[in-house]
Amino acid sequence: MGDVEIREIYAASYRRLLGQLIGVTGSVAEAEDVVQEAFVRGLDHPGRLLRADNPEAWLRTVAVNLARSRWRRAQRLVRLAPRLVEQPRDQDTDSNIVLLQALRNLPAGQREVIALHHLADLTVEQVADMLGLSTGTVKARLSRGRAALSTLLVTEGPHV
Repeated sequence: MGDVEIREIYAASYRRLLGQLIGVTGSVAEAEDVVQEAFVRGLDHPGRLLRADNPEAWLRTVAVNLARSRWRRAQRLVRLAPRLVEQPRDQDTDSNIVLLQALRNLPAGQREVIALHHLADLTVEQVADMLGLSTGTVKARLSRGRAALSTLLVTEGPHV
């Protein structure tokens, strides 16, 4: 059930959606990725797609939201990258390397909130809004991440 209908929607909508998303993203490759991901999500949730009043509009909304999310992630990286690679002023280079290694060992959720809060100087509320989380979740991840970093830095830190 649904596979035939989804194939028909794909055949009727893919090229049109691709053209629209090329306009949104400015990139053929990015547009192809988000449109294909939208169809994958439709296959994962065929009821939502097939019950939509306009399945093509549902797919377009999913694809545009995916493109926006990717753009936000890319912008975060562009803002954070200089802070991660800039030359330390009065800091020990080894300490920065150890910190980056410790950050890599954190779960992604903890690493994201710590980087955004401490490296990008965003408030808890801004981090929550950017990641689509509650402030309580951000605070919990910050707390757990700081505790894990503390342990990692004590066990992996430079021994003098």
